[in-house]
Amino acid sequence: MTQGSPARLVIGGQTIEPGQHAMIEIPVAPMYTHDNLSISAQVVRGRRPGPVLFVCAAIHGDEINGVEIIRRLLKDPHLSRMRGTLIAIPIVNVYGFINHTRYLPDGRDLNRSFPGSRRGSLTGRIAHTFLKEIVAHCTHGIDLHTGARHRSNFPQIRANLEDEATLAMTEAFGAPLAIDAKIRDGSLRQAAGDIGVPVLLYESCEALRFDEIYIRAGVKGVLNVMRHLGMLRKSRAKTKRPVISRSTNWTRAPESGILRVLVPLGAEVEEGQTIGFIADPLGESEVDVVAENAGIVIGRTNLPLVYEGDALFHIAEIEGRRKWEVEAFHEDHEPGQEEVNPDDLSSAPIAD
Repeated sequence: MTQGSPARLVIGGQTIEPGQHAMIEIPVAPMYTHDNLSISAQVVRGRRPGPVLFVCAAIHGDEINGVEIIRRLLKDPHLSRMRGTLIAIPIVNVYGFINHTRYLPDGRDLNRSFPGSRRGSLTGRIAHTFLKEIVAHCTHGIDLHTGARHRSNFPQIRANLEDEATLAMTEAFGAPLAIDAKIRDGSLRQAAGDIGVPVLLYESCEALRFDEIYIRAGVKGVLNVMRHLGMLRKSRAKTKRPVISRSTNWTRAPESGILRVLVPLGAEVEEGQTIGFIADPLGESEVDVVAENAGIVIGRTNLPLVYEGDALFHIAEIEGRRKWEVEAFHEDHEPGQEEVNPDDLSSAPIAD
């Protein structure tokens, strides 16, 4: 792991000096159309040394909420006074992004293919290139995700909370909930951790959808982590620590039919509480969907048509009975008339 911003940073064969802002095209592999597949990265370097943070999105090509988070992040005027280096990769899985799909042409999941191989399949080559050209230069990382198609996630951090550096980043981010998630084989978190780079995974929204509140929370969270790392000046505002969950469970459909949801994302539910109904199309029968454990609804299906056994509600168990303030979270991230439109900051300077 790089300990800080090097005087000479080379990515994709291009040198980026302190104080520079560059767009880098990192070649991956030729397509059978003879077009070259590449990963685009924006590198913003402060004049003063500091940590090297990567922020990436669309590792799953249909998870686009993070693309907008990064777009707004790069327009933030605070970057003009940044220490260290920000490497922003809004679209890692370019093929999936173009084709509105989670996967790559070989049918593989990029986030189960790290560390990859330079001689492997297209997915393996992208994983290898991303790890070598981006992650290996960094000290910290943030990976932006959403729920799958027709499934929404409440804003949450998933990370290895046993690691002190990762826990500190998680607390700084300011998401309302953090899950102590096991590291999965082949994931970016695993590969980065193996080379000493702590990575947070921010989950919010649904595939192929934007959610304004969750986008704003993501931008604010990344900036909070940058302040925590010393890349930006500390803020006087206090960040609320997240509620921690170390266990999550899915409540599944007891029967096939039409689902009516009774609780929103972020709702706190009790064991045995009725959180939905499933009825047959003719309305002759109806069965309760009952929460199997107490906790917070962090994910749910958006499809009203369900089969018996389908995953309906993802519930995170929480330790103790700390006050849950989901309404305050929404209020904190509602757009205010006095706020600057991110698009109005396009001419803001990036140099230190």
